[in-house]
Amino acid sequence: MQTGFSINGSVHSDMPLIEVRGLVKQFGGLRAIDGMSMALKRGEMVGLIGPNGAGKTTMFNLIAGALKPTSGAIRIGDADVSGEGAEQRIGRGVGRTFQIPRPFAEMTVLENVLTGAQGQSGERFWMNFLSTRKVAAEERAAVEKARALLDFVLLAKLQNEPARVLSGGQRKLLELARILMADPDVILLDEPAAGVNPTLLELIIDRVRALNGQGKTILLIEHNMEMVARLCGRVIVMAAGKLLAEGTPAEVSRHPAVVSAYLGGVA
Repeated sequence: MQTGFSINGSVHSDMPLIEVRGLVKQFGGLRAIDGMSMALKRGEMVGLIGPNGAGKTTMFNLIAGALKPTSGAIRIGDADVSGEGAEQRIGRGVGRTFQIPRPFAEMTVLENVLTGAQGQSGERFWMNFLSTRKVAAEERAAVEKARALLDFVLLAKLQNEPARVLSGGQRKLLELARILMADPDVILLDEPAAGVNPTLLELIIDRVRALNGQGKTILLIEHNMEMVARLCGRVIVMAAGKLLAEGTPAEVSRHPAVVSAYLGGVA
């Protein structure tokens, strides 16, 4: 299916695109991440699973720059980015969605997508007076791109509606379109299936698979194991802030520690 916009594809490489080494995140006396190490190769789609409280969302927050680690290192390519914030991570091509999307309710669907545009000249006040043609051209290009992305997630017909009218699943699609405005190389998806009806879930799966096929590297937190098995060639399992197991969906589903900690003793 044509997306209506172009994504720069990347050659799959054995060199990690993102690497986490001995990561620790302490909140007072709680060690939410406890010596976690993992790697994500360019072009992969990897599932990150584990029981509630395993540290998955904290790991996302660390990779996305919303939190800084207590110790350990986060690398993107050759750069140690452990001390960088979320804005710098976006600049390095790392975008993330949230388990519960919170769009700007009274802004239109199109306006919400446009908030994801990066590096617009019009963001600098003086450019609106000194370089009006450049600002106007960038704004037109951004609107064209946002409309193409809404077409990609099948929300084009709702582009002029306020975001408050969207269902939970549609809000997840809207957030995906907003993240894509920043052209990330890596997309961190936080439970895209949660609270989504079966029809929209199939659309989300199809769109995520299409993005990966066009070169996007994806790390996926998801409790829907069927979705993980359909999408991910490799699964990383966390428990109590640590790496518990790693392998294909079939391998981890049979792993005794995973069966005990995550699947409640039933393979």
